[in-house]
Amino acid sequence: MDLKKKMSRRRKSHTKMLPVTTRMKFDDILQMIGDVGTYQVFLLLMVCLTSLPGGMISLSGVFLIAEVDHWCAVEEWENDVSNCYNLLRSSENDYLQCIHQYRESSVPKSFDDGETVHDECVKYDTEYPDVWSKDYFASNFTTNTTSCDNGWVYDRSQYASTVTGDFDLVCEKKALVETTQSLFYFGFLLGTIIYTISADFIGRKFTFLISIACNLLVTLATAFSKSLVMFGILRVLNGAFNVSMFTAATVIGIEFVGPSKRVYAGVLISIAYGCGNMTLGPVAYLFRDWRMLQIVVACCTAPCLLLFIILPESARWLISKNRIKPAVEIIRKIAERNKTTDKLPPNLEDILVEENKLSACEERVTFIDLFRTPGLRLITINTMFNWFVNTLIYYGLSFNTVKLGGNDYLAFFLSGLVEIPAYLISIPLIESRLGRRGATCLLELIGGISCITTAFLAEGVAKTTVAMIGKFCISTSFGIIYIYTAEIFPTVARSAGFGLCSTAGRIGSIMAPLILALGEFIEFLPLLVYGIIAVTGGLLVLLLPETRGTKLPDNLSEYNGQTNRAYQAEPKGGERVCIASRPLKDTDIEQAGREEGHVGEVRL
Repeated sequence: MDLKKKMSRRRKSHTKMLPVTTRMKFDDILQMIGDVGTYQVFLLLMVCLTSLPGGMISLSGVFLIAEVDHWCAVEEWENDVSNCYNLLRSSENDYLQCIHQYRESSVPKSFDDGETVHDECVKYDTEYPDVWSKDYFASNFTTNTTSCDNGWVYDRSQYASTVTGDFDLVCEKKALVETTQSLFYFGFLLGTIIYTISADFIGRKFTFLISIACNLLVTLATAFSKSLVMFGILRVLNGAFNVSMFTAATVIGIEFVGPSKRVYAGVLISIAYGCGNMTLGPVAYLFRDWRMLQIVVACCTAPCLLLFIILPESARWLISKNRIKPAVEIIRKIAERNKTTDKLPPNLEDILVEENKLSACEERVTFIDLFRTPGLRLITINTMFNWFVNTLIYYGLSFNTVKLGGNDYLAFFLSGLVEIPAYLISIPLIESRLGRRGATCLLELIGGISCITTAFLAEGVAKTTVAMIGKFCISTSFGIIYIYTAEIFPTVARSAGFGLCSTAGRIGSIMAPLILALGEFIEFLPLLVYGIIAVTGGLLVLLLPETRGTKLPDNLSEYNGQTNRAYQAEPKGGERVCIASRPLKDTDIEQAGREEGHVGEVRL
């Protein structure tokens, strides 16, 4: 009889004689003291307070760097134009009639589909009279044109001031509008890296404090930018600290919720984030000066500093740093608030010590491991692409709302409003017969078709309605993709998978404003690109496995077509050794047999 068969018999016999002690994890303790008790609900509500200003800051660029009507200024009529601005306080119609008469007198115009189009970057090259009269038209004296050597006049009927107007990001500098928007989302990517390093080094709580303090200061400092370079640098930092603040608070809030309720906790935080986006519309309407808007948003962020006193440190982080006593105190505090202290295990500290030891020696997976085998490689690339799709379309449609025609503030408010039912419907939708895969596919397809349809509709109610349908579907898909990603990657690779997908998503947010710049060449092109990408992503989702009602994979070998035969051995002294998460070789079986027959159950 060969060695494998001998060891198989010995393994079965010793499994009955010497059972392996069941490992209790942190999540098991949470289930004992309450998955989502009074204390966890309180923490989640506090975390939602950071989602409100976080959501406002994330899309504030829509109003800070808004594009406004503009045309060349005439130096001789500068005082007359200033008088027109004063009329805006009493009557918008009188203001528009006043300021547009100067444009009619000095700027070339053309006709497109029956509509008058005024040139934004040249004026007639002639000597203008010091006193304007309604009968004066420069076109009567010359057909030659010149550049805007005296600057531009900006329409202030919707925006009192914008970064675009203050730094003249028009004509040959117009490309800097989208570039500046993308800088903020580059900060998101940078902030994700900063959070990962900082949270591991100094903990979630202190990372949260530093992020929120820096976010407050940078948001405030941005309002006093003296140049475009200064504004751009501060926007990168603003994006970095904003995403770090939001992530730190979210991690603290969610990880104290039991695993069966984390999906609902995530949806609640997403709803609060959507409320922040929705609130930005009315706030921007009340404060139409971009500098004042930044100051107001900074003031909304200030109360979040008080959360440092309320929020506890991450118990998981404390355990990983072998700071067991503070972790025990936090767990006991949760049990006291939930009135479940009687359910705490008596040897809680010993359990956490063992949890730390075993966690330290479990299989470590990097993002490189996700590309080693064909099956997991395709799943990883597909999931990354769908994160890219969802983030690209989400931010692209959010920025495009002010280009739908009509009132910018109302359109943006509606865009934020549709996110709330979108997140609410995501949970029953993924639990339906469609499942994760079917729901994501359907939503991305509808979202993509809505983008393509919107591209070819004229401004009006119909265009706005179809655009909102697209935003609704992408917001719902965005909520589902988080859950889908958590289930589709093996347990040991979940963090690495999320990191890669999050990075792909950040790239999508950076690209969103840049694709909108294509509208300068062909007006419908940005939405057409968004739509094609969304439809492609929806179809590719069908290649992913369905996870609804299935056992979640624990290790990489379950995706590689191998049997995971990890084992636990219990040598003399009763101290357990690390869990092997790779396929066992003959030499492993032989070595296990030498350890006096103390072989535990083989874990599949």
